[in-house]
Amino acid sequence: MAELTAGRLLTSWQLDVPALLLVLVLAGLYGWGVLRVRARGGSWSPVRTAAFAGLGLGALVVATMSALAVYDHALFWPAAVQNILLDLVAPLGLALGDPLRLAARALPGAGAARLRRAMTGRVVRLLTFPLVSTALVLGTELTVYFTPYFGTALRVGWLHELMYLHLLAAGCLFVVPVLTGEEALPAWCTHPVRAALVFLDGVIDAVPGVVVMTHGTLIAGAWYLHHHPSWSPDVRQDQQIGGGAMLGIAELVALPFLLVILFQWARAERVQTAELDRHLDRQQAAAAPVSAVPVAGLAQSGPSGPSVPSVPSDGRMRPWWETEKNEVADRIRRQHGER
Repeated sequence: MAELTAGRLLTSWQLDVPALLLVLVLAGLYGWGVLRVRARGGSWSPVRTAAFAGLGLGALVVATMSALAVYDHALFWPAAVQNILLDLVAPLGLALGDPLRLAARALPGAGAARLRRAMTGRVVRLLTFPLVSTALVLGTELTVYFTPYFGTALRVGWLHELMYLHLLAAGCLFVVPVLTGEEALPAWCTHPVRAALVFLDGVIDAVPGVVVMTHGTLIAGAWYLHHHPSWSPDVRQDQQIGGGAMLGIAELVALPFLLVILFQWARAERVQTAELDRHLDRQQAAAAPVSAVPVAGLAQSGPSGPSVPSVPSDGRMRPWWETEKNEVADRIRRQHGER
C-alpha cells in the first residue's frame, strides 16, 4: 500500500456497503421522526438533529469508510482508532440526538406504548442497567483485542462487519439510556448518580487503551507481521501508538459526556424550581381569603393537584418547605433541623 501521509489520511476513502446501508437507515428513520413531530405541531431541536447526523452518523462513516478503514488491515493503530470511534464517539453522537424520545413522540399512541414497554422489559432493563452496560463495553473491548476475535475478523469480511456492529451496539447500551429524556433507567439513577456513573465509565474506558499500549504480546501479531509495510513503524511501536490513541480518545470523550450530564442536571433543577414557584403561587392565591374560608377547607386538596397547606389559628401560613414533598423542600428541612 502507498505510504500513509497526512494528505492520504484525509483523501483516502473506500465504500463499505453494510455500513452505508446502516447509516442510510438510521438517517431515514430519524428524519421521518423529525418530520412526524413537526407535522403534529411539535418541535424538535436542530442541535439534537445535528449531533445525531454530524457526530453520530459522521463518526460511523469515518470509522468504516475513511483512511482508517483503508489502512486498518496494514496497520494496527487505524484499526484501534476505528474501534474506539464505534464504541465511544458514535454512540455519544447518536445519544445526543435522543432517538428514543423522538421515536416516542413520533409514533402513534399504540406504537409509543409498545416502545416504552420494550424499554422497560426485563432483557432491555438488564442490558442497560448501568453497571451491566459498563461491563459490556469493557468486556467487548477486551474480547476484541485479547481473543482470536480481532485476528479472525481481519481475515473474514462478514465477521469484520459484525465486529463493527458489536462495538456500536455495546457503546449505545450505556450511553443512550443515560442521556435520553425517556425513563429508561431505574428511578435511583438521578442526575448526581448518572454523573458519578459517567465519571466511573470514563475511568474504565481508559483501561483497554492502557492494556493495549503496555501489553507484551502482539495483538493479531501474525497478521500484522505478515502485512507489515516497509514504510510503517515497527509492529510493536504501531501497537503502542494504537493503545495511546485509544486512551486519548476515551479521555477526550469522557469530558463532554460528563458536561452534558451536568447541563441536564442543572436544567432539571431549573424546571423543578420553576414548577415549585408556580405551585406556591397557586397555594398562596388559594389561601389569601383566610377569613372567608374555614381552616378545615384550606387543608383539603384542591382541584389543581396538591393540597393547600394548613393555616394556624392566627391566620399565618406555614413555611412551604414544611408541606412540600420534593428534593428542594427535603434539603431545606434538613438544614433547619441541623440548626
